[in-house]
Order: sequence, then structure tokens, then C-alpha cells
Amino acid sequence: MWDFKKIVNPRKILDDLRKKDHTPAFGALDILKYIGPGLLVTVGFIDPGNWAANIATGSGYGYTLLWVVTLSTVMLIILQHNVAHLGIATGLCLAEAATIYINPKIARSVLIFAVFASVSTSLAEILGASIALNMLFDIPVKAGAILVTVFVMIMLLTNSYSKIEKWIIGFVSIIGISFLYEMFLVKVDWMAAGIATIKPSIPQGSMLVMMSVLGAVVMPHNLFLHSEIIQSRQWNLQDEEIIKKQLKFEFADTLFSMVVGWAINCAIIILAAATFFKNNIMVTELPQAEKLLQPLLGANAAAIFGVALLLAGIASAITSGMAGGSILSGMYSEPYDIKDNHSRTGILISLLGALIVIFFVGDFFKCLILSQVFLSIQLPFTIAIQIWLTSSKKVMGKYANSRYMTFLLSFFMAIITFLNIKLFAGYLMTLVR
Repeated sequence: MWDFKKIVNPRKILDDLRKKDHTPAFGALDILKYIGPGLLVTVGFIDPGNWAANIATGSGYGYTLLWVVTLSTVMLIILQHNVAHLGIATGLCLAEAATIYINPKIARSVLIFAVFASVSTSLAEILGASIALNMLFDIPVKAGAILVTVFVMIMLLTNSYSKIEKWIIGFVSIIGISFLYEMFLVKVDWMAAGIATIKPSIPQGSMLVMMSVLGAVVMPHNLFLHSEIIQSRQWNLQDEEIIKKQLKFEFADTLFSMVVGWAINCAIIILAAATFFKNNIMVTELPQAEKLLQPLLGANAAAIFGVALLLAGIASAITSGMAGGSILSGMYSEPYDIKDNHSRTGILISLLGALIVIFFVGDFFKCLILSQVFLSIQLPFTIAIQIWLTSSKKVMGKYANSRYMTFLLSFFMAIITFLNIKLFAGYLMTLVR
């Protein structure tokens, strides 16, 4: 018979029952409560850099390169799931674990490179949002960049994590609804689009765009960010049943969130293919896309495009700033904490560094594309330390990668490295010619 304390504490009774049968609850309501960290990662790969890469892809090559988004998303799900395991099993983010367990010179070099990747990401986010302000309110791009940077810094430096997370989920929802609306306005060849999502094809001259799409989906700063924010859902790392429950919930959150991101990225390419490629229009800047949408789809579509771009830029700038803070604080073996000077400094470097670069940029659209290529170049280095850490029993204990998982992650790293080498070789050939 239950004693009085247990009777008045039904949660304690439920916990006792779970411990007896060793089967953590995994209800639909629990999963919904757990959704959040994955969506923060998702917003990072539906950012303005993605928009630029996807519109360039759709307007230049139609549906042909949709498979790159599918492949990138499959890789992303596995990579993010794996790095989230690191955060759950160890209580450390990727940057902290690298600082503690990897040779200091190697760790510091990779993390400094990752900070530059965070700046490159913030560059695309701030630039995209400022371009949206220019579309909607005719505010000069550089003045808009200052406004966006200030707003994002206020959001990050004053709001609590939970409030920021709710903002992000709201932004992602609005962006998704915006593209659903615009998809209803165009005539899509769904058969061709469906085949292209799974059938590999590499059109001549498409390597740069392919790499920008890859770098825009699988983003190094998101690997650092996910391993940090996943810990917001942890309760007790000493309880094995709770860890197992965390791992299950994390996968549901990651899978759902990444599929949402895949759908939105595909929708942008499909929209560009059905409007611009179909009419033999090559889009070379985001404002051009907005102006061209107006006569093709109507004023509402153009306005919604601008609003969605603004929200995407602001939301993703918040996450890139958080990533910058997480990476820098991790270099000092500290967790991300907005009250800590290292976290604040990382945020400022990421956002203000990007703002400074914007003032020296001439071709904004090309800058967005190249920022995503830079992320792709940095990515193998981040994946390499992730593989080493998550495969180490010293770091992960019994939650270390299986041989199959280590092979799969290494295979992904090899694909990205090969594409980087091919892109660089192609660039050298153009210089020789």
C-alpha cells in the first residue's frame, strides 16, 4: 500500500512504476513538450543563405538538383542526432568536449575556424534580413543590417533561452505557412520534382551551386549549437533510464525538425523552378526574385516572400549568434551562459564581425552564395572532431558510436571532402585558363 506522501505525489508514484519495469514513458504529449532544440537547428538551414542557394539552384537548373537537398538532409539528421548524443551522454557541448579531450593545438585551431564559420553564417542571416527590409520598406541594405544586428543582440542578451525558443518556433511556422501559400499559386510538375528529389544528376557548371546547397543545409555551427541546447531538456545524467528517454525524445525532435527544414528548402527550389526556370529567368539577387514574383504570382506573394525572408534572417541570426557564444565559451571549457563574458563575447564576434564584412561587400547575392560555400569547406573539420569524440569510450562510455555509425559518419565526411576538393580543383582550372 502507498504511504501518504506517495498518494499526494502522483508524479512520484509514476516515476516509481517506470523504474520497476525499466520502460520510460514515451507518449505523444511528452514528445510535443520536447520539440524545440531541433527547430532551433532547423531555422539555421532555412536561412537567407539557403534562400539564395536554393533560388539560384531552382532558377538555373530547375528541379534537377533537388536530390542534393535530400542527400544533405539525410546526412544532417544522422550528424545532428549523433552530436546531440554527445550533449546528452556527457553534459558537454561539442566545443567543450573538444577542448577537454582533444590535443589543445588541434582543438583550438578547429574551434577558431568554427568561430569564423559562425561569422560567415551570421553574415548571410543579417544580410538576408536587411535585404528583406529593403524590399518591404525601402531601407538601405547597410542601414538595415545595423537595425537587424542591434535587434538580434537585444534578443540574445536580454531574453531567456525559453523565450527565444518560442520566438524561433513561431518564426519557423510562419515561414512554412508562407511557402505553402506560394506553392498553391504556381503550376508544379510534381512528377519531375518527385523524381529529382531522389535521382542524382550533376548538370555542367553546377558544382558551385551544389556546394552552396550542401553548406547551407549541413552547417558546422549547428553541430555546436545542437550539442549545447539539447542539454536544456536534461534532468539527471546519473539516471540511466532518464538518459535513454532523452535519447529517444531527441531523435523524435531531430527527425521531425529536419524533415520540416527539408520540405521548406525543397519548396523554395520548386517555387524558383516553376516560376523562374520555366520562364528562362536566371535570378542573381534576392530583390530580383521578389520583383519577378509580383507579376508572375501577384503582389501578395511578393510581400509574403519579403516577410518570410525577414523572419528567416532574424531567427537564424539568433541561432548563429548563440552558436558563436557556445563555441567561444567551449574553448574555455565553459557551457553557454548569456551572463558569462565568454558567451557574450562569442555572440558579439559572430554578429559584429558579420556586420563589418557587410560594409565591404559589393555583390550581396554572390556574397550569400560564397558564405555557404565557406561553411561547406569548414564542415569536414568539425565532423572530424565530432567522430573522434563520439566514437571514444573514454568520452561517451557505453554510448560511444558503433563501428557502423563511425563508418557512416566517416563516409559523409569523405563525400564532403571530395566535393570540396573537386570544387577547389575546378576553381584552379578557371585561373589557369
